Amino acid sequence: MAEPTTIARPYAEAAFRLADAQGKLAEWSTALANLAAVAADARVRAAVGDPNLPAGKVAGLFVAILAGKLSGDAENFVRVLAENGRLGVVTEIRAHFEALKNEREGTVEAEVYTAFEMDPAQVADLVARLEKSSGRKVKARVSVDKSLIGGVKVVIGDKVIDGSARAQLSALENALKA
Repeated sequence: MAEPTTIARPYAEAAFRLADAQGKLAEWSTALANLAAVAADARVRAAVGDPNLPAGKVAGLFVAILAGKLSGDAENFVRVLAENGRLGVVTEIRAHFEALKNEREGTVEAEVYTAFEMDPAQVADLVARLEKSSGRKVKARVSVDKSLIGGVKVVIGDKVIDGSARAQLSALENALKA
């Protein structure tokens, strides 16, 4: 069986091409985020996985829940996904769409983990430094992780910058053992 990301890729690329051609990347990004939120609900997942429910009813469920929040093209997209049995990979479609959108906009997403809450000025300074080093605009999501003891850990794609006290203590431990 194919991986969900493999299944999702062509749908995300099709949505991206359509959104890009219409100049509506932000609107599609919001629509896909809403679809992913609906798809995450346990009751909706059960409906999506129910072989006795026709595709039209499952698509109608999504459209009804998001009444007024989807464009005509987005509603058609939902129907196509339902007809092809792909509503279960909406989260992966959204992730791939966002990656394509970020690439087009020259943006990169960064997960920032800090030992303590950062004030807005500290976040802005960190983002500016990351933008300077990466040469791209950075969207940072900051969360507190007390296990870091101190410092910051930044994840950008597959690159990890670990300046946490925990990582430094681990490196010191390994050096002493060697």
